Amino acid sequence: MTEKAIAKQPRQLYLLFFAEMWERFSFYGMKALLIAYMVTELKFDEPRSYGILGAYSALVYTMPMLGGMLADRFLGYRRAVIYGGILMTIGHLVLALPQEWSFFMAWLLLFVAMVF
Repeated sequence: MTEKAIAKQPRQLYLLFFAEMWERFSFYGMKALLIAYMVTELKFDEPRSYGILGAYSALVYTMPMLGGMLADRFLGYRRAVIYGGILMTIGHLVLALPQEWSFFMAWLLLFVAMVF
């Protein structure tokens, strides 16, 4: 791309790109490690682990519709991205605690983060 073509892009496109990049990094990184973590660390059986993985995948794809409505009507895109990033970071930090309550609390935070 030429310098002139890059300058023509709207500023919000860069924010959208980086927010989407980290959200996808979070999703695919968690999806790759989630079953192993639940079976080895949390001692869940495999059918329960796959059920949680399926619910996680479904919610990740459906929750942004709600987030779009919230951002458009109440928050604005900038605040929505900031709140989502903060909640996603906190969710990943809580997920590092090897206990069952922290596992489900972290997923709650991550789902709410993906709304934004």
